[in-house]
Amino acid sequence: MKPLFLLLLITFSSCKEDAKPTAKEYNPNTAPVKNKTVDLEIYDYKGLEPFLNKKDDKTYVINFWATWCAPCVKELPYFEELNKTYSKNNVEVVLVSLDFPKQYEKRLKPFILKHQLNSKVIALNDVDANAWINKISPDWTGAIPATLIYNKDKRAFYEQSFNYDELKTEIEKFIK
Repeated sequence: MKPLFLLLLITFSSCKEDAKPTAKEYNPNTAPVKNKTVDLEIYDYKGLEPFLNKKDDKTYVINFWATWCAPCVKELPYFEELNKTYSKNNVEVVLVSLDFPKQYEKRLKPFILKHQLNSKVIALNDVDANAWINKISPDWTGAIPATLIYNKDKRAFYEQSFNYDELKTEIEKFIK
């Protein structure tokens, strides 16, 4: 139990309220979309694992984030733009929410609607983080945001925030 507490402490402390949104980023005053619902796919690590190891001709961008993590929310527009711009290059963005299960209905689903996320969003509900974090990357401390980019030939893990230019630079290494 102590390692899990340490992981949560690291995760929360890594998400600082350090940035104000710019015009291109999400406006927290955006009105939610009315009369729409979100069908949220929820997996434990075993269910998530196939998303992390596909061997087809696509390049996958798997971003680990949470609605309570300010740097995560700040960079979401860049992943959305990447998804829109590079889908023609066989790139797929998957946003893996690490929000707590109690927050799915009241926080995560409304967030997805409000910000009109078009990338695939899935929720990871697996309390044994000590078991799965190292499987995603041995270098991952558990802090978010974190991103895995891979295709059948190459794999890279980033425990950092991205701006759009940085993200574009990294994806270009995979699609050339």
